[in-house]
Amino acid sequence: MSNYKKPKKHEALLWSVALPGFGQFLNRRYYKGSIFILLEFIVNAFANFNLAIIYSFTGEIQKAIDVTNFQWLMFYPCLYMFAMWDAYREAEGETNSYSYLPFVFGAFFVTIGLIYSTKLKIMGVLFGPVILPILFLVPGLSVGFIIYYILLKLRGKKK
Repeated sequence: MSNYKKPKKHEALLWSVALPGFGQFLNRRYYKGSIFILLEFIVNAFANFNLAIIYSFTGEIQKAIDVTNFQWLMFYPCLYMFAMWDAYREAEGETNSYSYLPFVFGAFFVTIGLIYSTKLKIMGVLFGPVILPILFLVPGLSVGFIIYYILLKLRGKKK
């Protein structure tokens, strides 16, 4: 018998933030982790996401918009957030049935941010297909955590 100890939830989550699939590798889910890494590379390559990131962070927002394949990039938020949730859930044997909510709402809001990233200006500034979706993650996670805590409180009152 091995002395394998499951990683902490937040450790697996942060490795998945680094690259979808790394958290699964940490959890010894090698097949699933390989699939997530492969999907990440496919979506990233077909969406031209690395170029969009470079252009966005160097202030060339219109170039980021022009180079981005939005039909491919639309897959990215759900892939990314699902891989993070899966790694988080598998680590330490997560049993909370509502732990998915912040991840789902995060993916939803990031997708909405991506949809509006070519048109929506905040204080007159166009943020583009990388920065605006990142900004939309904050309210998405917030809504998800609020609903998560409300449901936990309601479940606690029923017992």
